[in-house]
Amino acid sequence: MATYERFEDLPVWQEAAKLYEAVDALLAARLPGISRSFADQLERATLSVSNNIAEGFERGTTNELLMFLYIARGSAGETRSMLCLLERKPGLQHLKSQVLDLKSSAESCSRQLRAWAETLQNSDIPGTRYLNDNVRRREQQKKRADDVQQRLMDALPPNHPLRRRKEE
Repeated sequence: MATYERFEDLPVWQEAAKLYEAVDALLAARLPGISRSFADQLERATLSVSNNIAEGFERGTTNELLMFLYIARGSAGETRSMLCLLERKPGLQHLKSQVLDLKSSAESCSRQLRAWAETLQNSDIPGTRYLNDNVRRREQQKKRADDVQQRLMDALPPNHPLRRRKEE
């Protein structure tokens, strides 16, 4: 599993940033029949996805990160809902393909956030704020031991009893 030091490097943050840029470009066209308040809310909801990922990442505890990931996921859902409503507006049928792409991007963010949250919920690490040198050392030792064990398993012949047992 990759470790990221900056939220800007996270694939889900990058996807959320692209989503915001695409929504911003769509809204720059001043769509007929779309109120300013609707456009503002869509922009805020979309921007909230990347901002909450960033804020949670910077907090330093797993519980806080989880909370912000769920908020970001909610914002991705809000964005998708607003895009569904935009899709239903008469006179905007020429945007159907563009809106469909935006909905797909929002859905991708939501799926990535859900998967990340599920991983975090099963993690024993309470967050970087709680890490000290001893915990880091233990985690590195565990990772090295896991890597050695995996290399040894990979070196076993395919029909070896240990390999078959692990695959079961």
